[in-house]
Amino acid sequence: MKDMAPKIGGTLYVLWGLLHILAGYRVYASASAIADPGVAARIAQGGWNLGLIAIFAILVGLKLNWNNDRLGYWLNLGVVSAADIGFIILVLVPGYIPLKVGLPGPILWLLAALFSTIGLKQKASAPGA
Repeated sequence: MKDMAPKIGGTLYVLWGLLHILAGYRVYASASAIADPGVAARIAQGGWNLGLIAIFAILVGLKLNWNNDRLGYWLNLGVVSAADIGFIILVLVPGYIPLKVGLPGPILWLLAALFSTIGLKQKASAPGA
């Protein structure tokens, strides 16, 4: 039972990734509605990048966070935190999307970070660690 925290954390990073694949696709697809081709291309690139970050989070969550790996902890903590902090500051705080739509990602991120941290702390305090 004590090994559940990293598995929960890894699962939450996977869920964060799945949510953001969908979000990245929606951003990418919405770019075609923009009249200025340069702006449309830049927005499409943002959707593409979000999708790649999401795939990264899923792979690290499945392979490394699930197994309570220290490198995986720092990789997903750093990359997902950077993505969500930017989202919070640039999109949520100014109110460009409603909180009920925008909060699931940050909530998943914070819970994933919390459970991954608990798992790593348990590993460090285990006898022989």
